[in-house]
Amino acid sequence: MPRFETPIEDSVSRYCRKGGCWLCLILALLPVTTVSGADNPNDVAEPAFAEYDVDPNWPKRPAELSSTGGVAGIAVDQDDNVWVLQRGADPIQIYRPDGTFVRSWGRDLFRAVHQIRFDPEGNVWIADFMGHVVEKFTTEGKLLLTLGTRDQAGDDATHFFRPTDMVVSPQGDIFVTDGYGNRRVVHFDKHGKFVKSWGKYGVKPGEFVLPHSIVIDSLGRLYVADRNIGRIQVFDQNGDPLDVWSGFVMPWSLQMTSRDELWVCGSSPHWWTREGVAPDVKDQVLIRLSTDGRIQQLWTLPLGQRKAQLKEGEVQTPGETFGVHAIALDSIGNIYVGDIYGERAQKLVSVTKRSANDQERIESGR
Repeated sequence: MPRFETPIEDSVSRYCRKGGCWLCLILALLPVTTVSGADNPNDVAEPAFAEYDVDPNWPKRPAELSSTGGVAGIAVDQDDNVWVLQRGADPIQIYRPDGTFVRSWGRDLFRAVHQIRFDPEGNVWIADFMGHVVEKFTTEGKLLLTLGTRDQAGDDATHFFRPTDMVVSPQGDIFVTDGYGNRRVVHFDKHGKFVKSWGKYGVKPGEFVLPHSIVIDSLGRLYVADRNIGRIQVFDQNGDPLDVWSGFVMPWSLQMTSRDELWVCGSSPHWWTREGVAPDVKDQVLIRLSTDGRIQQLWTLPLGQRKAQLKEGEVQTPGETFGVHAIALDSIGNIYVGDIYGERAQKLVSVTKRSANDQERIESGR
């Protein structure tokens, strides 16, 4: 039966056949080293990034509270309470981090909500895109200010055309993405007085296909999700373009953390329409960016289905999403997402430490 030699064995036998048996002696005297799995584990004891597990029991919605309607916005207040903005009979629903229901308000106040934000003073801002207004409330629901003219679309200092989002600077300046109709950003002072607007329909820097979301960083730079063309534009507060990031995400919503981390929810790039058809989202991604546009982290979510298309008896799987329209983070890094077609809000728990069992397996090389 033939014997197949290893390269070392083959070299030794060739040298031996030539009388070089001294090599056999040297190889025999070399120490034999064995490498175990524990010496070279396939993973690290301390992960380099967070993973996210869905909390299937969040939120604990009372039975009498409406669960119908897309979740258009989501925001976390200074106490880590989560404010869910839903297009339904109970538009503003407030939950504790553990999912306990706190209260709701907003019945019959809005036509079709699009986004919710807090300003630096803790007031609540709501974009009612079908009502053509952006409104400021106390946390108890008292109306403090209305920008735009309710139920009247327009393109001037006192009218919006389906506004999508708003952000308030530490100095009180208000910036509104306006939106589905006008394709512009509108600037107001802290009293709600019109300052200026910029933008029009187009693909050049400073133009918009659909300005869908807006946030501000600690240096006062504005970031606008130009969703339907798949880009994020950066501006100073005069409306001058500073940068354009494109080709890696269809940005549905933006969230800026206190550490200037820009989170984006959406899908990977695709043409908004093709052959005259607007396709459904093909996947769901969450991305964390630095303020220079570098991708720092990416997390994907399982693609589910529209709630309206569920068959009788079918239930949604926790963690699946379809049309993530809103994103917010709490003080310890948990992520909350609002699903416009899945019609629900979900909590993604940040996992940064290994379990004891995982660590033992890694250290033992298993």
